[in-house]
Amino acid sequence: MTPHLDIGQLYAAAEQAFLCGQHDTARVHAESVLQTQPEHAAALHLRGLIALEAKEPGGAAHWIEHALRVRPDPVFYNSLSVVQIRSGALAEGAASAQRGLDLARSQPSVAIDTSILAFNLGVALQLNDDMEAAEHAYRSVIATNPGHSGAHNNLGLVMNALGDVEAAIEHHQRAYELDPSNLEARSNIGHMMLAAGRYEEAWPHFEYRWAALGNNRGERGARPVGLPVPQWRGEPLPKDGARLFIVYEQGLGDALQFCRFFPLALARFTTIGLNCPKLLWRLFEDSFGARYPQLKLLDDMPSDWSEWDCHSPMLSLPMSLGIDLQNLASAPSRYLRADVQRAQYWRGRLAALAPQGVPRIGIVWAGGKSNAHMDQMRSIAPAQIERLLAWPRAHWLSLQKADDASKELTPTKRPNVTDWMSEIDDFADTAALVEHLDLVIAVDTSVAHLAAAMGKRVWLLNRYAGCWRWLRDRTDSAWYPGLRIFNQSERGDWADALSKVIEALEAEFPVRATW
Repeated sequence: MTPHLDIGQLYAAAEQAFLCGQHDTARVHAESVLQTQPEHAAALHLRGLIALEAKEPGGAAHWIEHALRVRPDPVFYNSLSVVQIRSGALAEGAASAQRGLDLARSQPSVAIDTSILAFNLGVALQLNDDMEAAEHAYRSVIATNPGHSGAHNNLGLVMNALGDVEAAIEHHQRAYELDPSNLEARSNIGHMMLAAGRYEEAWPHFEYRWAALGNNRGERGARPVGLPVPQWRGEPLPKDGARLFIVYEQGLGDALQFCRFFPLALARFTTIGLNCPKLLWRLFEDSFGARYPQLKLLDDMPSDWSEWDCHSPMLSLPMSLGIDLQNLASAPSRYLRADVQRAQYWRGRLAALAPQGVPRIGIVWAGGKSNAHMDQMRSIAPAQIERLLAWPRAHWLSLQKADDASKELTPTKRPNVTDWMSEIDDFADTAALVEHLDLVIAVDTSVAHLAAAMGKRVWLLNRYAGCWRWLRDRTDSAWYPGLRIFNQSERGDWADALSKVIEALEAEFPVRATW
């Protein structure tokens, strides 16, 4: 039972328990207050915060909205904004933060730091892809609170999204200077410097890339698990015959891009190992197995680390190997191979699709769900990609593995489009199909890396201010000589890029084929 306390004492006990992380006790006290005074605004608000901590956003919104009906308060609006942002109601979250700001400015006696509301307004706008408004919000935070590390970090992300990577670097650096524990800002310094082509400066910061990522348990910024052997960072090897274990990380596209450094690593180590994803296993065997028997592929992390002298995360290899834009070519750019027999099988099927001289073009229009927001930015809706599929002088081969129905083409009959992806089980199969295509057109996804690393011609449809690996405003690639980039000219607008691709197709394949 709750000891006999007056309402003020009960609420104070509830608040103190909440601040100490004793949420069950806080709930009991808050509900005791509300049994006596159902319209106790502060207790209603606190009850909402307790629900938020319990990951009950619907309940949290209910309690806080009730508190606001009793007493409009900027603090309550701020809490409601947080609840709405976390539940994905971004427009509502921005509106709540703005109402709180307006109320606080009209009532200067109210004790709240308005930079908190302005920051949450910026977060909601940024996540809702209203970057110009988000920039204004974050600049207002910095104007009143110049030492706000989070505002500088987020403003850096916004400036990059708006195409100003050098301004982004400045804000991320300032965020890190203000708060050296802000490792997400340090990670962002690395990513932005890479986008600017400043590789040598970037790699040490890029070592903190985990701080801006989530793991497979949904935890953001989770440190990598410590391993029983030291990380190799390019220093002299501990002994002759040293063995390096390379740790797979991030995504399949990253592995396809960074496995080019295996030969350079083998020039230093007698053996290298990799915990290889199943989807890449046969491809890596086909590509490296015969040439590099010192490469050992494992299903998982080693159970016996005595077989290894040191380790390296896969994306740390270029730092350790001293790679920059000037010497990137020291690593092979054509390093992935299709199995000859599998490729011959698909060659026969491709030959039967259309008359000789009609180009066979592979196409990928959407990425996967590893990052929902980024996936939305880099992907093209099936309705938009129909513009390319309607170009009549090619036979189109879908290389798209759709992870949900929204990425699938409509079931319209298209005589010049073929989809065999139901027969494709892994990247070795995809490589065999790609081997005899004339061209691959793809958004920024793993198939683009696969085809380019096979030496195939690839036309990349690249979002505005895209991934660091494509640099900025380039139409060629430092990583893949056969890759041509078609950039969005405005955020979210694929129309101009698709028009340029169609113009390039007209120039590349000018003779109309007879069907």
